[in-house]
Amino acid sequence: MSNEDLMARYQYVRHATQKLAGRFSDEQQLVQSMPDASPVKWHLAHTTWFFERLVLSSAVPRYTPVETRFDFLFNSYYESVGVRHPRPRRGLITSPTLEEVRGYRRMVDARMHDALPSLTSELRSIVRLGCEHEQQHQELILTDAKHALCYHMEPVVEATPTLSCDALRSRATTDYFVPHAGGLFEVGTSDEAFAFDNERPRHKVYVEPFEIATRCVTNAQWMEFMNDGGYRNPLLWLSDGWAVARAEQWCAPLYWVQAGEGYLQHTLEGLSDIVPEDPVCHVSFYEADAYARWRAQAQPGLRLPTEFEWELTAAPQAVAGNFLEQGLLKPQPARSNSQKVVQQLFGDVWEWTSSPYQAYPRFSPLAGALGEYNGKFMCNQFVLRGGSCFSPQQHLRPTYRNFFPPHARWQMTGVRLARYR
Repeated sequence: MSNEDLMARYQYVRHATQKLAGRFSDEQQLVQSMPDASPVKWHLAHTTWFFERLVLSSAVPRYTPVETRFDFLFNSYYESVGVRHPRPRRGLITSPTLEEVRGYRRMVDARMHDALPSLTSELRSIVRLGCEHEQQHQELILTDAKHALCYHMEPVVEATPTLSCDALRSRATTDYFVPHAGGLFEVGTSDEAFAFDNERPRHKVYVEPFEIATRCVTNAQWMEFMNDGGYRNPLLWLSDGWAVARAEQWCAPLYWVQAGEGYLQHTLEGLSDIVPEDPVCHVSFYEADAYARWRAQAQPGLRLPTEFEWELTAAPQAVAGNFLEQGLLKPQPARSNSQKVVQQLFGDVWEWTSSPYQAYPRFSPLAGALGEYNGKFMCNQFVLRGGSCFSPQQHLRPTYRNFFPPHARWQMTGVRLARYR
């Protein structure tokens, strides 16, 4: 990538982040609603600190930081950099102010503009990584803000949704499954194009013959699971999942609220009707696994796909779908599918797989602090694939591996089913 292309990429990503933050008022950008989420202000500062700490401090001789305490305030999880402000208390950072964070962004952008033409190839690769890192935070800005804003809305008391439980059930339709012959394949990447270290190296895996659903599980199908007692039947749940579901009193996806005979859902635009054909969203791995077990009672063998089954299905397809750039910011229904082709692999919702997040054979983390980016989280998490309606389209690819702990629900996470042939 040329200097001009790299700077264009940097400026595009930085501008997109600022534009995204502008959707929210200054007051809304300061809120932290739970330990796993961060205020918009913190995301704006952290993504800027990344470039200052990991690029400029190495590129510029005798570099003087904008503010030395930012290493403490805006370091996310880089232990090798030093001590950090506690993650659950990021919403208590009152200094710098939001306006000062915006000024910090402008100052670092100016310094990056001056430094980029003379960067080494190693630092240029970190700039590219930093752009991808910031695009991850663009999605987090939306998911974290959504979590914060939904708890400030008035509770639903008298409202009646357009569709009742029975109406939702009547809209559930039969899924189609597309066969794959299985065999020995290469997965992951080793080419020169950008990829995170957890996508490397490309290696061989053997995959049993399988079939995969042509679409994601819909709201209507999920309502059937709910109406059939899916949240009340311990036989459907993993032990840890059942314990979490009971402790958290789960009875529906996150952001669904009961209203009259049915449900409404919180969105970034406020309360809205639940569209039966939309992919179900904001469900944990535990819920996704329980749903698959419930469906397997009537259709034996149904389960969550492995990440490699998903990648083999997605590899021939273009990265196209409903992304952040479309501006819809909610999952959309699958198209009419008379040809019975696989849809919605990219965008709409991240799809849980049954694969634990672990290193590929001969995995090697990046050098220095960047070695903490992915590798140290390869425990107690599950892989998701595909991206969501909050994900930037240019950020995604078939080999991309997202990961979250199995109880996580505040991300745009959904379900696709598979089975062995």
